[in-house]
Amino acid sequence: MTDVRIRVDVTLAEPPFEQVRTQLAGLITSGRLLPGDRLPTVRALAADLGLAANTVARAYKELEAAGLVETRRRAGTVVASGEHTADVAVAALAAKYALAVREAGLDDATALDLVRSALRSH
Repeated sequence: MTDVRIRVDVTLAEPPFEQVRTQLAGLITSGRLLPGDRLPTVRALAADLGLAANTVARAYKELEAAGLVETRRRAGTVVASGEHTADVAVAALAAKYALAVREAGLDDATALDLVRSALRSH
């Protein structure tokens, strides 16, 4: 099992499951966790972080939906095989941006204008 170092700060506005998901996704997309590396069990990671098992399970479920991890019966949760390119990381960021746009009440045109402006400035 891979040594996974994650920290959760309950004082942040970001929910704990999202902190876990973001940190694990970062470890995977940066190559610090490689295809086939085993993640801690949901229960073990929850106990280590002082979180409910359902919180960690939600993070794992979202990582699986993004194609970053696979859950195997006997092997547990492992980093998915294949390339984890910048596209995967950017797609996750785009999903977070879309959620923030909706929560802010912005329309699609405004959201796209913000992206175009950001792309021009970099």
